[in-house]
Amino acid sequence: MRLDGTTIVAVKKDGKTVIAGDGQITAGETYILKRSAIKVRRIYNGEVVIGFAGSVSDAFNLATKFEAQLNKYSGNFMRACIELANLWRNDTTRNLEAMMIAANKDYLVLLTGDGNVIEPDDNVVAVGSGGNFALAAAKALMAKTNLNAREIAETAMKIAGEICIFTDDKITVEEV
Repeated sequence: MRLDGTTIVAVKKDGKTVIAGDGQITAGETYILKRSAIKVRRIYNGEVVIGFAGSVSDAFNLATKFEAQLNKYSGNFMRACIELANLWRNDTTRNLEAMMIAANKDYLVLLTGDGNVIEPDDNVVAVGSGGNFALAAAKALMAKTNLNAREIAETAMKIAGEICIFTDDKITVEEV
């Protein structure tokens, strides 16, 4: 049984970065398995916020490996991101079927299970089955409103939830 159904969006604006994610886990395209999963959380003594999408076990693996790199490099965020990417690029056994958005007070990046580290050009990034809906909404809100980062992320998630059947309204929001 394949477990899907995640939407994560991140917005960086005016010195604040917000990551928001829904709580739905869907079993294939058949039914909702859970509505209250927490896919956005704080790590590294609360200094880093992550949101993840993809295979549940791979997403947790990616998050665990990332926190280990943060610990290894004393919280040096970009070094931890790059070293995590190197770990998975040099591991020939498999790629993780997961993506993670990570942020600290200075950076917002997308980390993928196949070893990519991507900083978004416009301070907005989203992943998951409803990610494109949330991304489009967040980009429009960034360009055409004076909403703050939290308001943009929450509104983008609400819009994605109205369009994407794999996105619900049980939203977790964290800010750095």
